[in-house]
Amino acid sequence: MKKSALINSELSYLVSTLGHTDEVTICDAGLPIADEVQRIDLALTHGVPAFLDTVKVYLSEAQIEGVILAEEFKQVSPELHDAFLSVIEQERETSGKAISISYISHEDFKTKTLDSRAVVRTGECTPYANVIFQAGVVF
Repeated sequence: MKKSALINSELSYLVSTLGHTDEVTICDAGLPIADEVQRIDLALTHGVPAFLDTVKVYLSEAQIEGVILAEEFKQVSPELHDAFLSVIEQERETSGKAISISYISHEDFKTKTLDSRAVVRTGECTPYANVIFQAGVVF
């Protein structure tokens, strides 16, 4: 459910049409995206836009209740993983809502993206910088 303004029309439309528990993936530049899933491609060049910047803008607009990450993210890219968790903790505090965090293998993560309403591709080139957000409700 929308919380504030977002400039990208495709992403804004997606957020405004989400229902409770719908899933949206935000990914790095290398994650494979199935043809059956809507692709919102924001990538301009290496690192632009960054994964965390995209996550922050998405969270300014969407209410979430769950986060799914690849287990490999915390092991291979611990600095970005920890920065991401800080953003999620801030979202918990700001929204006053619980947000679950779960981990699955990267292979299972790629398969799970097929359940997403859309996959948002960033220019991020940090390994495993991918997240599946589960939509919550604002009430």
